[in-house]
Amino acid sequence: MATPDLTQEQLDEIYAFAVDLGRKAGQLLLDSIERRIGGGDQSIEEKDSAVDIVTQTDEDVEVFIRKALEQKYPSHKFLGEETYAKGQSREYLIDEHPTWCIDPLDGTVNFTHIFPMFCVSIGFIVNHRPVIGVIYAPFTDQLFSSCANRGAWLNEKRRLPLIRNPVPPLPPTAPSKCILSCEWGKDRRDIPDGNLSRKIESFVNLASELGSREGKGGMVHGVRSLGSATLDLAYVAMGSFDIWWEGGCWEWDVAAGIAILLEAGGLVTTANPPEDPATAPIEDVRMGSRLYLAIRPAGPSQTETGRESQERTVREVWKRVRQLEYSRPGA
Repeated sequence: MATPDLTQEQLDEIYAFAVDLGRKAGQLLLDSIERRIGGGDQSIEEKDSAVDIVTQTDEDVEVFIRKALEQKYPSHKFLGEETYAKGQSREYLIDEHPTWCIDPLDGTVNFTHIFPMFCVSIGFIVNHRPVIGVIYAPFTDQLFSSCANRGAWLNEKRRLPLIRNPVPPLPPTAPSKCILSCEWGKDRRDIPDGNLSRKIESFVNLASELGSREGKGGMVHGVRSLGSATLDLAYVAMGSFDIWWEGGCWEWDVAAGIAILLEAGGLVTTANPPEDPATAPIEDVRMGSRLYLAIRPAGPSQTETGRESQERTVREVWKRVRQLEYSRPGA
């Protein structure tokens, strides 16, 4: 039986709880960093590859978050990266019921190297739609948050995107003059025409000078790789990144970021180009697809609405990228 939508008052209360929980979980990450700096536990366990790792901190913080949510909202479902991974299930487990989708530590490789781009990610989903997002990067003290109909925020005081009144339109030559965010991913198998090879070809297409590579050169201003899909999405919502293109992420990597980006006015659709990029419909992102293309919030220009410029940018990216093959094991 479908669960009715929550009232705005209920969402506001859940949002306040999620923000507080995110800050507390982020402090646990900082405490763990301090112990590591002081010579504490350095144990790291590999999952599927040398860059797909888990630390005791991942597991401890997820337990902390789960217990807090079970106590406060016992009727809500919970989906966390570490418990999900241990169950060895890769089915899409989100349904219409209120569901918390959690990554206790996104950017674990960054965390182990004490590179500041790591965070706790808390997404709240109702009827398959992320309606609340909280991302806290404790080393930089950046809190990104959003609640449906309440806007998206940085540190609860700067509304996203940061440049407003007016929000800048996307460049008329996009992806040229855009900042592209992308990730190498955890699948590093060097196989002919595999995902790694297709990603690299797509990165080079988007970075190359206009007119090069048989017309696929995109001449983006720069290519950035934060090592955290969650923070990639937050920076798109902030307007610091114009485009994020990625395949391979799971729900907990993107739930909070998608909530924040959509509330900020961004667009999220599939990474994979359709057969005819110029005319295919631009559909809303599917949470379990593992394929994501995100475009920053955009204001109108003299010739386009903001949405029209976002859709134009999607089509121009699609023309330059390869199809990625990320399925759900067993699907």
